[in-house]
Amino acid sequence: MQESFRIGLVQMSCSLDPNENLAKAEWKIREAAGKGAQVICLPELFRSQYFCREENAALFALAEPIPGPSTQALGNLARELKAVIVASLFERRASGLYHNTVAVLGPDGEIVGLYRKMHIPDDPLYFEKFYFTPGDLGFSSVATPFGKLGVLICWDQWYPEGARIAALSGADLLVYPTAIGWHPSEKAEYGAAQLDAWRTIQRSHAIANGIYVAAVNRVGYEGPPDHGLEFWGSSFVADPFGQVVVQGSCDQEEILISECDPRRTEDVRRNWPFLRDRRIDAYAPILQRWLDK
Repeated sequence: MQESFRIGLVQMSCSLDPNENLAKAEWKIREAAGKGAQVICLPELFRSQYFCREENAALFALAEPIPGPSTQALGNLARELKAVIVASLFERRASGLYHNTVAVLGPDGEIVGLYRKMHIPDDPLYFEKFYFTPGDLGFSSVATPFGKLGVLICWDQWYPEGARIAALSGADLLVYPTAIGWHPSEKAEYGAAQLDAWRTIQRSHAIANGIYVAAVNRVGYEGPPDHGLEFWGSSFVADPFGQVVVQGSCDQEEILISECDPRRTEDVRRNWPFLRDRRIDAYAPILQRWLDK
């Protein structure tokens, strides 16, 4: 059986300067590795503030190729620390073709896996369809020396199908780099319920699949006072029965460390054998957009 490993979540705020954000991320990755983390995960689009608050073609200049400057810098760091780094980047695939992409850097410094965000939101202050082409790599898992990672991104959190497919591909851990927060005008009335729903849906993926789930979010307020977002942090790791084993605050930069133990997965799946009882012969209708009967 695969040995246990330690995951580190870097909950951080982001400035307007991409180089400053990269330097901060590198420093915090070192801190996480110093605390024993072997798989270290950064928030969604960590190299910039969350630019999707507006539709502005000039912001495509923030994108970079993969491989590129960020994967080179983080690959060198992964090699030095003998760690796996999960980095969410604004990918420039070609002129006019951009993705919201995670690169997984292995302990040898090489890119061992890519995931391009499949579900792309389009909501007030989350205008991602303006920037990102939906992913074309599907849902799978990435093999690393410490375990297999199922990598998804933010809005993917709300879709059980992606979590299930990644789990079925043998993932030991689902990781969700995230940039989510409150519209300040809604926070008083809806904020607690929104945060609870976000945490609950991801705990449900842990339970339904008998797998560890980690979500790593940013913190801080970004944008103008009357038209920005307050990112709610609250990064966490849930065990294979959905119990939250570590959780961050709503407003502080933090390094969260948690052990992921395959023996826990084995025990949960033996006693709650949801994968055994799946009726794969009856699920074809889920491939339809809607059932018109």
